[in-house]
Formats: sequence, C-alpha cells, structure tokens
Amino acid sequence: MAGNTFGRNFVVTTWGESHGPAVGVVIDGCPAGLEISTEIIQAELDRRRPGTSAHATPRREPDQGRILSGVYQGRTLGTPICIVIDNRDVRSGDYDDLADKFRPGHADLTYHLKYGLRDHRGGGRASARETAARVAAGAVAQAWLDKFGVNVLACTRELGGVEATETDWGAVVQNELLSPDPSVVDKMKARLAEVKRVGDSVGGVVEVLVRGCPAGLGEPVFDKLDAALAQAIMSIGAIKSVEIGAGFRAARLLGSENNDPLTPDGFLGNNAGGILGGISTGQNIVIRAAVKPIASIAVEQQTVDLNFQPTTISVTGRHDVSALPRIVPVCQAMVRLVLADHLLRQRLARVEFD
Repeated sequence: MAGNTFGRNFVVTTWGESHGPAVGVVIDGCPAGLEISTEIIQAELDRRRPGTSAHATPRREPDQGRILSGVYQGRTLGTPICIVIDNRDVRSGDYDDLADKFRPGHADLTYHLKYGLRDHRGGGRASARETAARVAAGAVAQAWLDKFGVNVLACTRELGGVEATETDWGAVVQNELLSPDPSVVDKMKARLAEVKRVGDSVGGVVEVLVRGCPAGLGEPVFDKLDAALAQAIMSIGAIKSVEIGAGFRAARLLGSENNDPLTPDGFLGNNAGGILGGISTGQNIVIRAAVKPIASIAVEQQTVDLNFQPTTISVTGRHDVSALPRIVPVCQAMVRLVLADHLLRQRLARVEFD
C-alpha cells in the first residue's frame, strides 16, 4: 500500500487534495447494523471546519459530508462506506507565487524529491485539508466504540505557551479554543492575536483521554496499542511528538516512582497511561501530542527555488495562526480509528470477548 490506507480490520483510505474537487474517505471492515447518519458525521466535521473563528483561516468550507455508499436507512451495511466532502471555497491563484519556491516547514521539498512533481495549490495532498476525511471516518468509528462504552475526549492542553493547568472536560465544548481550563482562554486568545499581528504562528499540545476502554486491546509485538496510537497521531501533518501516560516525565523518575502499584481493587496510579506491554489495562488512556507552529507565515524566510537557487519567501493567503484548536478533533478521530480497529482484532483473539 502507498501510505494512504490505515488499519488492519477497520480500514480507512483517504483521498483528495486541498484544491481538488473534493476530499473523502473509504471505510472497509465496519460492522453492519451501526447507527450512522450525515448528521452524526456533520457534527464532527463542524468541529474541524475552517472559517469559524477569528484565529482560524478565513477559508469558508461548509464541509458537508455526503455518504455515497455503505449506509442504508440509517444503518451500516457492512460494505465499504464512502464519504465525500466537496471543496467549495478554493482560491488556487493565492498559490501562484509558490509554484517555483519551496515553503520552509512544509512538505513542498520532500514531495518534490520523492515524486519529481507536486501540487503546490494549498499543499495538495500534504494539506491539513486531508484531515477532514479522517474526522468523518472517526465519526463512523465512534459508532462502533459506543457498543463497548468507549468514550474518546480531546482538548487543547497548551497553546502558544499558555498551559491549561485545570481540567474540566465539560468546559471544553463551551469555548472556541477547546480548553479544559476556562481561566486561561482569554490568555490564549490574546497570545493568538499578538502573534497574528506580526504575521507569525504558534504551536501547542493536544491531550486525548479515553474512558471505558476494555483491558486486553493491543497486539504483540509490533502492533502494540501504544505503538498504533503513536503512529496514528504522528501521521497527522503538524504533530512532532507523542507521549502516553507520564511520557517524557518517566525518564526522570525512579522505578519506584514510575511503577503503578497494584491492589485487589486495581491500580493506585496511571503513569502507564492505561497501557502496559502494549496492551490496554482498562484504565483511562492518556495521550499528549506536540503540535508545531503553522508553517505558512507572512514573516520573510530564506528558501530555494526549483533550481535550488537561494531566494526568499513570504507566504500570503488564508492560513491559521495555529493548528489548534482545529487539530483537536483530528487527534480524537485517529484515536477512535485505532481503538475501533483493535476492538475488531480482539474479537478474533478470545471467543468469549464481547
């Protein structure tokens, strides 16, 4: 496979470019009988949709997902599900000046070196536009997770150096930055406005929490659950690192501090982040992902042209100041896809699993 397909049993293939007619996804292996509708998919797409705040790109895409196959009378058929999301607000002319230059921080150069040509319009296949298809697939995956009581939550843990130190998951849906700490939302907004004024960008940290995941998910040795989750999150363009549980902090702990003691009633801690030996423990799964600053910035930067001659570039057009909060539902969707896939695998591992 050429890298556009993800999963073993719950298999998704995304397709399309940023400035093509549409982007979309084909989902194969989804069990029959799950309740799914355009409304369920749309609710997730709206969370990722551009043009919804002063801090996001002004590109205004309705992101209306259309189900072309695999669903009948509101239930999945067990056959391939195809979802299409049309590109409506395309301004390819904004990228004419970038046809002969490579943007620092983007995949322009690497796509050129790999394929010998590239679609420079909005980044083509490497654009974050592709992630709309992932979110649509994640909505379908959640319908399967619902059968097992698995709930996947996600939030903006840090943005532009401003950290959410408190955690109120109910507050996440009540602010446009998806912060779990209402007290820092204004600081985050101020930081975004400050950076936007000078034509720059910022990164941040996404946190994903999985509640209700049954014990036993994960395959030895190379398909460990945490390995699958790390791959899934790292496959998102703006992600530069992933940690689970204590993560990098574990490197600074003693074994006696890092180990989660066991009692007849369960674990006394969760430094493991809900996964031991690559297999879920039944505890909450905790994942954090570092998101780099948006690469398209107005600040002038050094680069080279197609002939590898030195030049400079200042990227104009419509761009986010930060990938957060719009990348939050993308991370959430990728975790859903991993868990849906591994729940299907686990049904093959134990005859009594339900």
